[in-house]
Amino acid sequence: MPSFDTVLEPNLVEIRNAVDQASKEVGTRFDFKGTSARVELKDKEVTVYGDTDFQIGQVLDILTAKLTKRSVDIRFVDRSAKIEKIGGDKVKQVLKIREGVDSDTGKKIQGVVKQSKLKVQASIQGDVVRVTGAKRDDLQAAIALIRKEIADAPLGFTNFRD
Repeated sequence: MPSFDTVLEPNLVEIRNAVDQASKEVGTRFDFKGTSARVELKDKEVTVYGDTDFQIGQVLDILTAKLTKRSVDIRFVDRSAKIEKIGGDKVKQVLKIREGVDSDTGKKIQGVVKQSKLKVQASIQGDVVRVTGAKRDDLQAAIALIRKEIADAPLGFTNFRD
């Protein structure tokens, strides 16, 4: 039975390269001299440090530009974390790299596929949503539908089987 997997997989090598480039630029820019502005990557978390909220915003702009230049979708970076004080006048923000389809997005994908009236079924399998159907054309229509309806996540489609 034909099937494909809907996944959320960032290119971690390109993210590391973008963070390294952003870190170099922050280190050489004149307006950051003598400040605590820097960018660090540890596991799947990017931590941005600065002296003020405004400075964190500037560093995030640099990071966003580097990620875009390296063809990494910005939607992989979860910027929902609050800026927190770390003593004195220093602040930091921890950004998580999204990986794997979370349960809310999985349920959204499942609902979209069910409401579509296509002859396909979606099932959540861990951090992957597998869509199966009788015809290849139905699966391609399902991919187009998922891309159109779920715009807040940079979904990828892998493991397409006939």
